[in-house]
Amino acid sequence: MIACQSADAPEAHQDAPETHQYERLRLVTATGRGAVTPAGRAPAARTMRVVERAKAMLAGEAGGAAALVAALLVALIWSNVFPAGYEAAWGARLSLGLGGGRLGLDLRTWIDSGLMTFFFLLVGLEARTELDLGELRDRRRLLLPVGAGVVAMAVPVGIYLAVNHAGPTAHGWGVAMSTDSALALGVFSVMARSLPGRIRTFLLTLFVVDDLVALLVIAAFYSHHIRPLPLAVAAASFAAVLACRTLRLRHRGGLVVAMGVTMWAGLMGSGVDPVVAGLAIGLVTSAYAPMRTDLERATGLVRLFREQPSPQRARSATAGLASTLSENARLQHRYHPWVTYAVVPLFALANGGITVNAGLLEGAVTAPVTIGILLAYVVGKPISVVVASWAVGRLSGGRLRPPVGWAAVAGSGVLAGIGFTVSLLIANLAFSGRSLQEAKVGILAAVVASSLLGWIVCRLTALLPSAARHRALLGSVPPLPDLAGGVDPARDHVRGAEEATVTVVEYGDYECPCCSDADPVTRDLLLARSDVRYVWRHLPLSDVHPHARLAAEAAEAAAAQGAFWPMHTLLLQRQDRLEMSDLLGYAAGLGLDVRRFHQELRRHVHADRVERDIASADRSGVAGTPTFFFNGQRHHGAHDLDTLTRVIDAAREGSEHSRCRPVPDDRFCVLRLAARRYRARRPGHLSRPHHAGRRPAAAVGTRPASDHLRPAGHESPGRPTGMIPKAHEAGRPASAG
Repeated sequence: MIACQSADAPEAHQDAPETHQYERLRLVTATGRGAVTPAGRAPAARTMRVVERAKAMLAGEAGGAAALVAALLVALIWSNVFPAGYEAAWGARLSLGLGGGRLGLDLRTWIDSGLMTFFFLLVGLEARTELDLGELRDRRRLLLPVGAGVVAMAVPVGIYLAVNHAGPTAHGWGVAMSTDSALALGVFSVMARSLPGRIRTFLLTLFVVDDLVALLVIAAFYSHHIRPLPLAVAAASFAAVLACRTLRLRHRGGLVVAMGVTMWAGLMGSGVDPVVAGLAIGLVTSAYAPMRTDLERATGLVRLFREQPSPQRARSATAGLASTLSENARLQHRYHPWVTYAVVPLFALANGGITVNAGLLEGAVTAPVTIGILLAYVVGKPISVVVASWAVGRLSGGRLRPPVGWAAVAGSGVLAGIGFTVSLLIANLAFSGRSLQEAKVGILAAVVASSLLGWIVCRLTALLPSAARHRALLGSVPPLPDLAGGVDPARDHVRGAEEATVTVVEYGDYECPCCSDADPVTRDLLLARSDVRYVWRHLPLSDVHPHARLAAEAAEAAAAQGAFWPMHTLLLQRQDRLEMSDLLGYAAGLGLDVRRFHQELRRHVHADRVERDIASADRSGVAGTPTFFFNGQRHHGAHDLDTLTRVIDAAREGSEHSRCRPVPDDRFCVLRLAARRYRARRPGHLSRPHHAGRRPAAAVGTRPASDHLRPAGHESPGRPTGMIPKAHEAGRPASAG
C-alpha cells in the first residue's frame, strides 16, 4: 500500500509551535548534531551514538565480513588444536532419499555444492537489480566494467600459469581468478563508509563478472564425467522456470522452487557443479520499483479485509501486498540474512581450516602454487583492472570511461584481489593433499595483502586536496539521473536562488505526517544555506489520505494568486483540518480572493497541474512520500537535519566539481599530491620563513584566481587548481541536476 516514509531520526511533535521548532533546529544547526543534550547527559548520548553506529555496521556488509572472518579464525584454531576432529566432522556422510533414490555426500560437499547455491542466487539477484534499476540500466555503462572484469581474470590466470606452467599444479589456474564479493564488499564498507554509492556499484559489477565467469569455468573445466541425461533434465527444469516467469502464473512460487530443486539435482547428477543453478535463477528474476497503481490496488484489498475480516480476504490482502514488490526484492530480503550470517560463515568454517606448522609455511614460501596465487591476486588484479579501464577508454575515444575516478578504479582493483569463497571452491575441486594446503595459504595471504593495500589506497586518497580527491573518486562521468525531467522555474514551485548549486526536489503529500515532520527541516536548511534551492511537487496518496488531492489543488489555487508558499506551510501544519471549509478559512486568512479560490476548487481548475506532478513521480519511480532528489539523484534514507545536510554537502561538492576546469595531468599524480599534502602539514614546513622580497606562495596545488572567475564571498588569494570554475554564459539558467 502507498504509505508515508518515516525518517529514522526522532520525530518532532506535530502540535509543537512553529517557533519552538525553529529554535530547536537553530540549535541543531549550530551544534552540528542531531539533538541537543544537556551537559550531564553528554557521555550517555555519545555511548548511544557509538552503539547505534555499531548496530548499523553489523547490520550491513561489514557485519557479514566480521562473521566470515570470525568463522575463519575458528576454523584455523579448530584445525590446529583438534585436526583429526576437524576432518572427521566435515567428512561425515549425510544421505537424503526419495523412494528408491538416495543422494549421499559428506557434510563439506553439502555446504559447498548445496548451501552455497543460495550465495550465488543472491549474487545473481543483485546483478539483475543493478541491470534493471541501478547505474547499469544504461547498457553502455555495462561494457567497461565487464571488459575490465574479464581482463582482471585473464591476467591473473596468466601470472599463475607463468609460475606453475611446468608443474603438476597448472590445472588449478581457476583458483587465481575470482573475487569473494561478500568479503571484499565487507572490507570496502569498513574502510570507506563515507564514500559515494557509485563506487560500490562499480565494485559490485566487477565482482559479479568474476562470479559469472568463475562459475562458467567450474562448469566447463572442473566438472568431470559429464552425463548428458541429467544435464538435459537440468536444462528442461530451467526452461520451466523461465516459462513460469513468462506466463505469470498465479501460484508459481512452489512450482519455481520445485523446478529449481530439480535443476540442482540434475546438475549434481550430471557432474556439473550445481551452484550454477542459483546464479542462473537469480539472473532471470527481474527487479522493478513498486508501481502506484499496484499500491493503490493493495490498499483496496486491505480496506476490504478491514471491513469484513475473513481468512480468504486476509490471504488476498497478503498476496496483494507481496505482489507490489518484485520477486527479486522479496528473495533478497528473505535470504540475505541467512546467507550473510549462516551460509558463508559455514563455508569458511568447513573450508578455511589449515593445519599450520613450520614445514607447511616453509614449503609454502617457495611453493609455486602459493606464489602464483599470491602474485595473481595482489599484482595481477590491480594492474589488470586499471590497464583495462584505461584501454577501453582510449579505444572508444573517451566514449566509454569509468563511472568512477582513477583512485576508485585502483582501489577496486586492489579489493578485487580478495579471493576466498569461489577460490576455495575451485581449490577443493582442483587440488588435494599438500597442494590444497599450500593453495589455502596463498589464498589467505592474498586476502590479508589485498586488504592492507586497499587501506593504503584509501589513506593516500584522503590526503589529496578536496577537488583532486573528488575527481580521483568520482571521475568526470556524471551519474545517471533518477529524476525524470529537469526543474522548470516557470512551472515548478521553487524556493531559493536560481543559481544555487544544489537543487532539492521533494514529492510530498499534505496529509502525510512524515512530510509535515520534514518541512521545518527543509525550511531551516534554506534559511541556513544560500547554495540550496527547494522544489515541491505534489504526490497525493489519495487511497490512504482522502483530503490530500483537494489540499494539493488548494495550494495551486493559492499559487494562482501568488500565495503558494504561505498556503503550503499552513496545509502541512494543519493536516487534521483539510476540509473545504478549512481551506476557505486559510484562503481568507491569507487575504486571497475567497470566491475565486472556492470556484477553482469546485471546478477542479488545477487538477491537471497536480496530475502533471503525479505523472512525473510515476516516471521517476516514486510511490511514497516524502521522496527527495538531490541534483537529480534519489535519496534513500532518513530525512532528518544531519542526514540531509550531509547529502547536500556531497551534492554541492559534486556540482562544484562538475563545473571546474580539469586538473592538469601533471598535477594529478596521486602520490605527488599526497606527498605535498603531507609536507604541508609538518610544523617545520609551516614555520619556515619566506625569503626576503619574495611573495608568499599560495597553498600547495593552488593558483591565484582572477576576479571574474572567483566565486562571490571568496576573497582568498588562491584556490585549489581543480576548483576554479568556468565563467558562466550570460543569462544561462542554473542546472537543475
